[in-house]
Amino acid sequence: MGNREQTFNKILEVAYVMFAEKGFEKSSLAMIAAEVGISKPAIYYYFQSKDQLIAYLFEEICKEIKLEITFDFNDISKSNLKAKLLEIGYSSIEEQKKDPYFNKIFNQYMLLASRDESYMKRLYDLQTTFLASFYELLKYAVQIKAIHDVNIEAKAHVLAMVYDNIGNFMLTGSTLNYKDVWKEAIENVIGEINDDE
Repeated sequence: MGNREQTFNKILEVAYVMFAEKGFEKSSLAMIAAEVGISKPAIYYYFQSKDQLIAYLFEEICKEIKLEITFDFNDISKSNLKAKLLEIGYSSIEEQKKDPYFNKIFNQYMLLASRDESYMKRLYDLQTTFLASFYELLKYAVQIKAIHDVNIEAKAHVLAMVYDNIGNFMLTGSTLNYKDVWKEAIENVIGEINDDE
């Protein structure tokens, strides 16, 4: 990895943490440059403005979220549906434990969206994709006869909302048993695996 690429990645890492901890308003390119170890003019080689950096980070975060909720149906069968659903939630919980900044920075984007229609639209699109991913997953479960075709869209939305809100509760420092919460959501939404042929 070249020095320019290393510096670019370092800028993103520092900005990610600083924006999460201090917010967009109280962070500046000068502060980010100082933390990275470069001059303020040097940071303009990579980003022309703080707004451009904020937008770039947002796109990267959106890509990560979309990747996280892109389910591989080839790995899902009638016999392992519950195990796979549990794994989806458990993996997310473990990832969020490793990254205490994610929900903080995402909340910064939520605040930004309340003032900026373009961010609101992108968050809406992301939320729509998020809900659709869980819906497609449960529709596939119906297709392989793992569950009955009853209130599938509502059930998908329940799973998506629990999945999302676990992260918000983790942000507050609440010491709930999040894996048990996710398991209970799965049990209540999916119920017994369909044994009908």
